[in-house]
Amino acid sequence: MKISIIGAGNVGGLTAMRLAQEGLQDIFLIDVAKNVAQAKAFDMEDAQSILKHNYRIRAGEDISLIRDSDIIVVTAGFARSPGMTREDLLNKNARILRDICLSIKKLAAGSIVIVVTNPLDLMTLFTLKSTGFDPAKILGMGPTLDASRFANLISRELNISVNDITACVIGSHGEGMIPLPGFTTVKGVALDEVMDDVKIGTLIQKTLNRGKEIVSLLASGSAYFAPSAAIAEIVRVIAKDEKRVLGVSAYLNGEYAIKDVCAGVPCRLGRDGIEKIIELDLNSREKESLYAAAAKLKEQYKNLMTE
Repeated sequence: MKISIIGAGNVGGLTAMRLAQEGLQDIFLIDVAKNVAQAKAFDMEDAQSILKHNYRIRAGEDISLIRDSDIIVVTAGFARSPGMTREDLLNKNARILRDICLSIKKLAAGSIVIVVTNPLDLMTLFTLKSTGFDPAKILGMGPTLDASRFANLISRELNISVNDITACVIGSHGEGMIPLPGFTTVKGVALDEVMDDVKIGTLIQKTLNRGKEIVSLLASGSAYFAPSAAIAEIVRVIAKDEKRVLGVSAYLNGEYAIKDVCAGVPCRLGRDGIEKIIELDLNSREKESLYAAAAKLKEQYKNLMTE
């Protein structure tokens, strides 16, 4: 299976390394910056003997390297800087993705595309509209990362292994994300049964602010260890046809009574991409939050289309 990563920055480069260590060997790393992708590929290949893994990462600046890819991960675009929201990147990154989408449509029409570029849900919808692909073949990484952050913060609060926690987050990747305590479990028990509302509220707020906090601390660039881990998990589930349910940004066309928006929801993933969108039985407050997030995304996308 051929997997191409467009963008060899911190997220793209580390994603390539993680996929190689997963045993997915046919990996291509592409970046327009001269020699960057090739340098990182050489560096990663030099680690094989130490890691006891055999892999080959082919790299370069030519977008034609994506030809006939089975899975394409798009990380290209501007990263956030302190004080910048994901939405601030909207038009800048849309211009970058427009050309990438044309190349994907021409060179890899049968591929599954995983969008990582921010603002993630809007760029996922933009990619879907620009390629004209089946919605099952276009998905965004966001909720997998958000759920991992939520699980980590819960584990620290309760002082238990993160392996005992299954977190669930829906909505948009950013301020509109909706961590769901009733669908998040701790050793099989719903979070809202083992923790009071005040503590849960604090953890939810910390989850919402986690990406911004990391950007602020770094002062230049944004998170890449956890995002690359989230991407690698999604790629592995698809490549190995694991039929697992993960949170991804998916095109909603009536699910959750929402239409023509990409937003984070649990989906069963497999060799064909999104095989089923899982509709959770949300309470009235959760539904209102999801509708509000979807309405905001729709309005933001309308702004993009008019500029």
